[in-house]
Amino acid sequence: MTATATSYTGELLARCNFPPPRTAVTCALSGGPDSSAMVALAVAADLDVKAVHVHHGHRSSSDLDAAAAERIATQLGATFRCEHAHLSDGPNFEARARDARRRLIGADALTGHTADDQAETVLLALLRGSGATGLAGMQRDHRHPLLELRRTETRALCDVLGLDPIHDPSNVDPRFRRNRVRRELLPLADSIADRDTIPLISRTADLLRADDEFLDTLSADLDPTDARELAAAPVPLARRAVRRWLAVDGYPPDAAAIERVLDVAAGTRAACEVAGVGRIRRSRQRLSVERDSDHDQVSGTS
Repeated sequence: MTATATSYTGELLARCNFPPPRTAVTCALSGGPDSSAMVALAVAADLDVKAVHVHHGHRSSSDLDAAAAERIATQLGATFRCEHAHLSDGPNFEARARDARRRLIGADALTGHTADDQAETVLLALLRGSGATGLAGMQRDHRHPLLELRRTETRALCDVLGLDPIHDPSNVDPRFRRNRVRRELLPLADSIADRDTIPLISRTADLLRADDEFLDTLSADLDPTDARELAAAPVPLARRAVRRWLAVDGYPPDAAAIERVLDVAAGTRAACEVAGVGRIRRSRQRLSVERDSDHDQVSGTS
């Protein structure tokens, strides 16, 4: 490694949030600039790095992408594994691809999301009408070690290290809302504000994250199956208790479903349906779930 590469790697590494040295980590490696830079920085942080590439198989270059990812991992001294997802193109492709990666690589895998990705995530949450949890963006933890870095910096690191990352054409496909936020909304926001808005949006996410965590703490002791307790609690805390109780694979019900459950707790509805969960009923001041899968009655604290 040249002196320039060593210096630049150290500069970026000082702003990353990696686990302690010699920790074994799994890094999601698409082969693009961000994930390639993350693997390089993880190796520089003296971590035991396993890079995993998910072969989606939805475009003709998928084999070449997998080969490029393996070449980058080998060049950086990381072990490599390729998993196959066998996804077809079509509706909700981004969400299906994300779910496949999570399943194949593991929920605790490190990802190469940058401050640019954080800003896009916050704006997408805003467009969906999300509350504080969604607007807080991605958690600043070891799973997202590059959230202090910019996309320009990860690309520059690949250049100085002599890496040859792939460039995914789907990243400019206007079918995907994130791409339109990246290529249309953020440049317009920069123009209106007459400044780079990504640090501002990221700072807003940090402020909301602190508030969100505080409200989660306050709601932790609230029993979402106790109808009286739920109805008497401050609404922001009651919503969080219901969201925690009815989350499926880490994904909570939508806001409208949560409001319906609160109506059941208050007695203004006899029961309600929650998509992907089941039917929520109230009996003797307790809420229970008749699951979609087997219609068994399930109750008790979360």
